[in-house]
Amino acid sequence: MTGTGAIGLMAIFLGDFVNLLFLGMLGDTEILAAVGYASTILFFAVSLGIGLAIGASAVVSPAIGAGDRVRARQLATSAHVLAFVISVCVCVVLWFLLPMLLAALGAGGRTHQLALLYLRISLPSMPFLALGMCSGAVLRSVGDAQRAMYTTLAGAIINVVLDPILIFWMKLDLVGAALASVAARLGVAVVGVASIIVRHQLMERPRFRQTFRDARPILAVAVPAVLTNLATPTANALTTGMMARYGDAAVAAWTIFGRINPVAFGAVFALSGAIGPIVGQNLGARQYGRVREAIGAAIKATIGFTMLAWLILALLAPSIVAVFSATGEVRDLVLYYCRWLPPLFAFLGALFVANAIFNTLRHPHYATLFNWGRATVGTVPFVWLGGHIAGASGVMTGSLVGAVFFGLGALWMCYRVVAKLENSLL
Repeated sequence: MTGTGAIGLMAIFLGDFVNLLFLGMLGDTEILAAVGYASTILFFAVSLGIGLAIGASAVVSPAIGAGDRVRARQLATSAHVLAFVISVCVCVVLWFLLPMLLAALGAGGRTHQLALLYLRISLPSMPFLALGMCSGAVLRSVGDAQRAMYTTLAGAIINVVLDPILIFWMKLDLVGAALASVAARLGVAVVGVASIIVRHQLMERPRFRQTFRDARPILAVAVPAVLTNLATPTANALTTGMMARYGDAAVAAWTIFGRINPVAFGAVFALSGAIGPIVGQNLGARQYGRVREAIGAAIKATIGFTMLAWLILALLAPSIVAVFSATGEVRDLVLYYCRWLPPLFAFLGALFVANAIFNTLRHPHYATLFNWGRATVGTVPFVWLGGHIAGASGVMTGSLVGAVFFGLGALWMCYRVVAKLENSLL
């Protein structure tokens, strides 16, 4: 589950990485900074889709585990409808707030104009990405990790193919990168929904009354999951605003980190998507011993993947700098990040795994508590202190230090919840 999920995630984030790579070849720091500001806002829409997908997985996987396929089909259909409609509503609100949000993040002048242009093109495609994410979650809920991987691979391939054509051949620069991302998100939705309908017959004609009835159990998990996932872009926004104090070069470096992280730590991020359906099916079958085994295996895998990513990043640091044509402060920050900060992602990965398990065990409030704790108490004082001590590099370090405390705390609580659920049946 994690292997295919990691390949799929890294593929789609590799598309974003290549997107930024081609833009970096233009040699315009303001364009890189603009994409960084825009990505911070798009991250909120992505997190919304992730939360809605978690809600879908949390209700579909136990139905599959209990052998109730008819109910699973109803829930899968309703989850897709809710994901698309809710995402449309949120994107409409964001559309009108874009200029104000960019200004609040610290974007100004030409950088503000470029970021706004990128967002005006990209934002309308986010509901389709939410639809594709929901399809991927349902596919993993039935154990079809391979087709869930194909869903994201389709988006990555479209992005990688269209980027050089639109950016260089058609000379559309930033606009070309945005259009390539739009096409990729549409591809994710088409492949994902088609897999649900054709292969698994887990989609039926949407009915308003059925969707309304299913909204309660889905949103009971999805709403806290959305609130939980919004904590991560909030922490990212706070850090971006702090980095903006050190100029466009610092924000450009922060943007590069944002593209490197998902590729380098794709397996860690995929674990949170893989563990939920596995725990959900065993929860439906009341196999609590296997739930604990899954948690332990996920933590070991998180540590292993993190150490491997650290080794690769440390070795490739000079090449990464060269590929992005980074010089001066941008170069120094990228090298610092690749060589010293990756180990801290093990604790962030542990937090993500614990949050996914909380949602599946129907205790999403714990996920919300720990994620927002990390985004606020675990971020603000650390980035402020880090910036005061070491400037932009200190801000980067501070953005990850808080994950140590909240990752360990979330794991401890996770085991307590499993034990409590098991004891309630004795």
